Amino acid sequence: MRIEIDKDLCCGAGTCVLAAPAVFDQNDDDGTVILLHATPGAEQRAAVKAAVERCPTAAIRFV
Repeated sequence: MRIEIDKDLCCGAGTCVLAAPAVFDQNDDDGTVILLHATPGAEQRAAVKAAVERCPTAAIRFV
């Protein structure tokens, strides 16, 4: 599993951080997503899937 972020789409809602805090963080300046792990382990799969589904702007995707 590999994750890609489109920072131009990110609105800083933070739903990804709530769903998968081990994988995502937020920029202190503007709230946009920071990807901590582009290739998280299988144990994070469900949390990352939830983050992708909850992102209001579809800024996160699996590749």
